[in-house]
Amino acid sequence: MEIIDSGRFVPTEDGAADYAEHLRVPALSFGTYSIPAGATDGQSPHNEDEIYVVTSGRGSFTSGGHTVEVGPGTTLFIPAREEHRFHDITEDLVALVFFAPAYTGIPQP
Repeated sequence: MEIIDSGRFVPTEDGAADYAEHLRVPALSFGTYSIPAGATDGQSPHNEDEIYVVTSGRGSFTSGGHTVEVGPGTTLFIPAREEHRFHDITEDLVALVFFAPAYTGIPQP
């Protein structure tokens, strides 16, 4: 068993968004994503299905042509290869991130 502090805000030294992986098995990977207020989420689509669970902070999220406001408790499913991003972050945001299968880090072709 491993206990993970999933609500801690941890941006990079330059104040950018930061993804930290905490668990990896072939079928699944899990991490936390920290995005400072006002920062840009520059991610590209992935080859894996993805679930976000926002644990703290506020902002907006766009995926598949739909935009929603997000805050603590918001849960989002993004199918593989779909364009998506957080934006208009008004409070430092932290989300749990689940990838299935495990995240490869390789953007879609």
